[in-house]
Amino acid sequence: MREIINQVEEKLRAGDSKLTPRREHILRVLLENKDKHLSAEEIYHLVKQRAPDVGLATVYRTLELFCDFDIIHSIDFGDGRKRYEFGGAQEKGHHHHHLICTRCGKITEVNEDLLEELELRVTKLYDFTIVDHELKFFGYCRDCTAKMKGEEGGLAVP
Repeated sequence: MREIINQVEEKLRAGDSKLTPRREHILRVLLENKDKHLSAEEIYHLVKQRAPDVGLATVYRTLELFCDFDIIHSIDFGDGRKRYEFGGAQEKGHHHHHLICTRCGKITEVNEDLLEELELRVTKLYDFTIVDHELKFFGYCRDCTAKMKGEEGGLAVP
């Protein structure tokens, strides 16, 4: 973790910014929760446990700064709240996609680039340089599907 923090510190310094202690707390929360898609409010509550003087506005400003420096990126899963993932678009090496349960809100990552062939076709056909893409599937997770089957003896759409 220290190595990543040092890399982020260098990246910020190269852009005339600093990794202040408050920003480092926010970065640590993001790193410790890499497998989750936390909202700014969730990050704020986790940061408050270790640094009670950090305000919500500081969290928002820091998340925007980290996005600007391609340290993290934000995703909207259709519920009106941005969620954040560690790692910028250029650092991931490949894209991943998301399965979003519309019943319980669970988000599952699909760690394969399902659109690579389509990107190549679009690039060739339209002479279009693709720099990023995002794919989200909305439906019901395994647990919610099982619950719905149990509730009415069949799949009931809420």
